[in-house]
Amino acid sequence: MITSKQRAYLRSLANPIDTIIMVGKGGLTDAIIKQTDDALTKRELIKGKVLETAYTTPKEVANEIAEKLGAEVVQIIGTKFVLYRRNEDEPQIVLPRAK
Repeated sequence: MITSKQRAYLRSLANPIDTIIMVGKGGLTDAIIKQTDDALTKRELIKGKVLETAYTTPKEVANEIAEKLGAEVVQIIGTKFVLYRRNEDEPQIVLPRAK
């Protein structure tokens, strides 16, 4: 579980990054889950988008991915969401310490 200070830090890091996960009318497929897992392992912080043709909400998609992959939902704004999962082997992002 990340703190609000850590969440704010991750939001600031996520601002300039490109959206790499797109969920459309096909919904959340195994291929998207695998792609997301690989991206989280490599980058730790990723941005995704739920297209207008999808039959689900960004909140549902982000929460389902986070639950399946052991990630944290950093933020959801409109159709976009940001996920974070620490890479225990080679961490790239150093979070501010929790009090």
